[in-house]
Amino acid sequence: MRKILRDDHDEWPDDCDVDDGAERQTKALAGLALTLALALIGCYLVIHLRAVAQIEDCLFAQHSNCDSLIDSR
Repeated sequence: MRKILRDDHDEWPDDCDVDDGAERQTKALAGLALTLALALIGCYLVIHLRAVAQIEDCLFAQHSNCDSLIDSR
């Protein structure tokens, strides 16, 4: 059973307090890793979709030199 109030004489931390801190740190790192992964995927999608949009704009405008946009990707 966990203690609700701490005594001034309690010198040793509870094992559950140490485990809670480690678990909280692990969850925070997992959240940071997930956020970073989503940001990288978002950046990749923005770059890729911008390149595709430029090619489509060129093709819809019926330009004859759209091959240079495809080759530069």
